[in-house]
Amino acid sequence: MKQLQKIFLQGLVTFLPIALTIYIIYAGVSIVDSILGDALRQVMPVYIPGLGFLLTIVLIFFLGFLLNNLLAAGLFHKLEQKMTQVPLFKAVYSPLRDLMNMFSKSGGPGGAMQTVVLVDIAESGIRAMGLVTRESFSDIPAIQAQANDHVSVYIPMSYGLGGFTLLVPRNRITPIDIPIERAMSLAITGWVKADKHEGDK
Repeated sequence: MKQLQKIFLQGLVTFLPIALTIYIIYAGVSIVDSILGDALRQVMPVYIPGLGFLLTIVLIFFLGFLLNNLLAAGLFHKLEQKMTQVPLFKAVYSPLRDLMNMFSKSGGPGGAMQTVVLVDIAESGIRAMGLVTRESFSDIPAIQAQANDHVSVYIPMSYGLGGFTLLVPRNRITPIDIPIERAMSLAITGWVKADKHEGDK
């Protein structure tokens, strides 16, 4: 009986990550496909599944290409300023834009989330792993005046998508050579990792 239970658990541990990964990718592709797919179904006599996804990807690349043009980028910036004057639009758009910028190497004035660090917690000797999200607060004068050589560090929570952000003195952080993706993986799983993956970079 114990041998059957062990075999079942081994199969379950192997099956679940694969199944969930396939499901999440499928759900993501389906959502992206529906962005333009629903409109295409109204005008096309025969809709080819996946065409909405393909056109959305092309549209994203086209938008990125336009934004690399100084004139188009300037026009988009002016349009963005006008649109963010609308209260409801600003409440939704601005946080989403800032979140995307946080993970982008071309982020805003505060810089991008690029450095994994260990944060000294008071004098206890306890350390927490975090991600530096800002080294400059020049676009937030009220914070800049009080920053005093602090940086903002995001501390992700285990087994969830949440976390909290701290303003930490530079002398209390120690950069460590770990890719952001691996740091997030360790944090989300509570540093629980199978032995065979311990050497992964």
